[in-house]
Amino acid sequence: MMIITSRSNANIKAARSLHRRKEREKSALFIVEGIRHVGEAFDAGANVQSIFYAPDLLHSEYAKNLISQASNFDIPCHGTSADVFLSLSRRENPQGVLAVVAQPGFTLYDLHPKNFPWGVALVSPQDPGNIGAILRTIDAVGASGLILLDESADPYHSTSVRASMGTIFWHPVVKATFSEFSGWVQQHAYHVYGTSTHGDTDKHRVTRYDRPGVLLMGSERQGLSQEQADLCEHLIRLPMMGRATSLNLAVATGVMLYEMMEKQADFSRK
Repeated sequence: MMIITSRSNANIKAARSLHRRKEREKSALFIVEGIRHVGEAFDAGANVQSIFYAPDLLHSEYAKNLISQASNFDIPCHGTSADVFLSLSRRENPQGVLAVVAQPGFTLYDLHPKNFPWGVALVSPQDPGNIGAILRTIDAVGASGLILLDESADPYHSTSVRASMGTIFWHPVVKATFSEFSGWVQQHAYHVYGTSTHGDTDKHRVTRYDRPGVLLMGSERQGLSQEQADLCEHLIRLPMMGRATSLNLAVATGVMLYEMMEKQADFSRK
């Protein structure tokens, strides 16, 4: 087994470049790091392009089996020294394995009420950690996926991928302009539910959420614009009992998703 010991190796440099958004967008590839996350990529049937692993750091038999399986499927598996692997890693305590994976390439027009009965749309989210955390909650409540509107943080940033805990491989994540989203909503007769500190409906007063439905969440700084609010069937207000005037985007989205899960018009249909 050949071990890569140079940080200047062409494969290492190509993988390291994927920590830059420009390179991820150009190549349509991203890095997945950690045993669980790489395992989820394989379980979901993601298009794994290559594996990098450091024998000196890798102690999991499960991970070693993943590498063996990948090799059997002719996926390039590159062994590296610990030092070289650390140059690729963005984790404080790397587990010794990461994968380069192709981005799925879904678009808004691939989604419709049959494969996207309910989900979330975020307006210009800027924190990749929030995107990953929201994907994890989408998975937890059985929702369909995530739509990122206008200028958004990259869902394939390492922070987002890590925060999603592997759920990014199981749910579509698409990007669109608000104008495209508005037309798509009207074409498919989606019910749109928004949140605002100035909303006219307290969440406790909403007794049911109809499908197909989308939870529209405004930007972290400015919330929903008037145009975005006008698209909503209900503009819902979360009660704030203390001095804080708003919640973190991922927290507020989580509260609303569980509300929607419990009050779906047809809870049995995912």
